[in-house]
Amino acid sequence: MKLFVAGLDSAPPELLFSEFIDDLPNIKKLLSDSVYGPMKSSIPAITIPAWMCMATGKTPGELGLYGFRHRKKNSYKDIWIAHSLTVKEKTVWDYLGEKGYRSVVIGIPPSYPPRKINGIMVGCFITPDSSVNYTYPQSIKGEIEKVVGEYIFDVVFRKDERDEVKEKIWEMTEKRFELIRHFIQTQDWDLLWFVEIGLDRIHHAFWKYFDENHHLHEPNSRYRNVIPDYYRLLDKELGKTLKLLDEDTAVMIVSDHGVKAMKGCFAVNQWMIDEGLLKAEYGNGVRKFEQLDVKWRGTTAWAWGGYYARVFLNVKGREAEGVVRLSEYDKVREEVTEMIKSIRGPNGERWETKVYYPEEIYPVAKGDKPDLMVYFDNLSWRSAGTVGWESYYLLENDTGPDDAVHSEYGVFSLKVPGMEGGKVVECEIYDVAPTILKMFDIKTDLKGKSLV
Repeated sequence: MKLFVAGLDSAPPELLFSEFIDDLPNIKKLLSDSVYGPMKSSIPAITIPAWMCMATGKTPGELGLYGFRHRKKNSYKDIWIAHSLTVKEKTVWDYLGEKGYRSVVIGIPPSYPPRKINGIMVGCFITPDSSVNYTYPQSIKGEIEKVVGEYIFDVVFRKDERDEVKEKIWEMTEKRFELIRHFIQTQDWDLLWFVEIGLDRIHHAFWKYFDENHHLHEPNSRYRNVIPDYYRLLDKELGKTLKLLDEDTAVMIVSDHGVKAMKGCFAVNQWMIDEGLLKAEYGNGVRKFEQLDVKWRGTTAWAWGGYYARVFLNVKGREAEGVVRLSEYDKVREEVTEMIKSIRGPNGERWETKVYYPEEIYPVAKGDKPDLMVYFDNLSWRSAGTVGWESYYLLENDTGPDDAVHSEYGVFSLKVPGMEGGKVVECEIYDVAPTILKMFDIKTDLKGKSLV
């Protein structure tokens, strides 16, 4: 048996399994003989670490990955960026490789720099550009360029030139599938798993044109069909690809999280300054947190922007100019949590804000973790780290055009050879690795459950 895994970054069950399904004949046919359903993501529900949670069966705390960037050793300003070498836990392709199975892994974040595996690895969206070595083995790079020309890892999507964004995403996706079909036909493989980042970029760049309920919706825009058209492109490319698979190949479709409309962006550090938690002055105009003159001796907490907010307490003996005594840490953290949970929307409406403590939601919380992880209004509001706005409530993202945020549920489907009839299952992201390993008769004691 072989396993083909199609990773569609940010695919939500509401669209893939429901609203668009009748326009996706290849996916619809696949689901008719699959176990499938919404799949609960990791906390945080973001690309890094979610794909690695899926591939390892480990939580972000066990991986020590809480996002794309991390604070370095309790510094106020030094950061490090997640990359493949920061992942210390075994992935499914590591387990398979130990048993002699060969894998082709394309674009699973973070997979740059490419790591040695029993098979082929092609770098993900964090790869700087095609001039670097982005494959293992290195010799595969030349083969890729013969097949597709210059390989595209990602597209800058937070920009106003929407036509350019659309064209580049289409080109990237078509090249990715061309390469996948090439490897299916030319490589010896037992597992082929790819991630297409284009769907995530299309959602973020074009959601307001598609979603009639979006607060910035532009009716009758020429971009209104970009999102459904891209789903049709994915279905067409998947259909051409599935035809190359033999009857003994199982097919899985997964996503790392879902997507929904961004209601706005909340200027969390500006709020913290006004609440007396962060001792700094705005100055004139909008400024990044890094540009602020922070009086750390008067600061209790500060935050990072992103799809979720990472809040850090200024702890005595941990931070260079910490003020929160360890004996008061729990009390202060609870107080800050209650203050954050009491934040209401721009019209006084209640928010469904969720606050998580890393050491309470993970078996272990390694690395440079935040003290609080905040989902403003259950992820509907993005967190803005910048300050100097006229209001805490920004209609748009503060780092460039972005119409969508993440949601907690992605998708899972699996068609095993001989399976007949569709069946809906409840699952979470930690079930994927045990499912794959069971299919290859590899026993582990991972947290999740096998879905077959």
